[in-house]
Amino acid sequence: MDFPGVDYLSIDSQFSAQELLVRQTARRFVDERVLPTIRDCYRDARFPSELIPEMAELGFLGANLGAESEQYGCAAMNNVEYGLVMQELERGDSGLRSFASVQGALVMYPILHFGSEEQKKKWLPLLQAGKAVGCFGLTEPDFGSNPAGMRTRAVRDGEGWILNGEKTWITNGSAADVAIVWARTGDGIQGFLIERGAPGFAASDIHDKWSMRASVTSSLSMVDCRLPASAALPGAKGLKSALACLTQARFGIGWGVIGAAMDCYETARSYTVTRTQFDGKPLAGHQLVQEKLAWMITEITKAQLLALHCGRLKDQGRLEAAHVSMLKRNNVSAAIECARLSRDLLGANGITGEYPVMRHLCNLETVKTYEGTDHIHALVIGERVTGIPAYR
Repeated sequence: MDFPGVDYLSIDSQFSAQELLVRQTARRFVDERVLPTIRDCYRDARFPSELIPEMAELGFLGANLGAESEQYGCAAMNNVEYGLVMQELERGDSGLRSFASVQGALVMYPILHFGSEEQKKKWLPLLQAGKAVGCFGLTEPDFGSNPAGMRTRAVRDGEGWILNGEKTWITNGSAADVAIVWARTGDGIQGFLIERGAPGFAASDIHDKWSMRASVTSSLSMVDCRLPASAALPGAKGLKSALACLTQARFGIGWGVIGAAMDCYETARSYTVTRTQFDGKPLAGHQLVQEKLAWMITEITKAQLLALHCGRLKDQGRLEAAHVSMLKRNNVSAAIECARLSRDLLGANGITGEYPVMRHLCNLETVKTYEGTDHIHALVIGERVTGIPAYR
């Protein structure tokens, strides 16, 4: 019998040859460079920074920023190609996909769309090549789902600025050479570029995490942080600009978590086909086991179709933020349940590091929360279908 693997509905037939080639390139990178070391990285709470140059060389950083980005060295992939890269990276580990997602969608995207030409020329080639790392500072200790309540302040100081405040749960924070930080000014919310070593700026890591262990997570502190006038992103004005960046990142998440779900499903399928119990029959020959596998492959297939359609809409300029909320909310939920069912099917072995399931499950609990919680995305969808905002 020819097993369909994770392509139950022949979705591969909907991809172009170029899209399949991009996926194969990313898949080979994950198989050969990520999987052999990621278990140790997760155990040791270490991000595999040695892989950054290789990801850059393959064009994974800032990959889908459009034709304008090519002059700065970016790959200018279409959004389906980019999504497939995110899928494969997260099949390796959410921490790796998160790094690439932040670098491209939350740092390079705002510089490209809101930055001055000087800022673009300075930072985009470095970030694309992996010679500089960036982070995105919006969330604060007291304001996550309500970023409009931010307390970080930026006040004029002659021609420059002075920033005071704190950001937290910042991916890449202490590793970053440049931070995109959002602050409240007298004229509203504004985005700023803060370089490593700026006076009054510091980053410290958050330790003792039980999720996203192969990822750098930090807090940023600005205490009378002095910045030149050139640090402001000219077009990054208003919370809408910050949320536009998050929409880009959420798109990548919606694709990425499919990879984690695929890895969990295939681990469980292979395990139950080969493991025998009771009467010597494979576990996969029992009805309860097949019901779980059937649910998983169905949800993975639905997630693939949703991601593919959103990717095509994005390439056509028709994808809305509310569409991305459905993509992120649905696919993360499906991926978490796939991880939980896989853990169940593996029994006690499911909690060990020998298998990737518990690592994916712990990571996905974070992915469910960051860049818009499940509940917030439900309210975005609710507003889209009723016309009535219900955030308060």
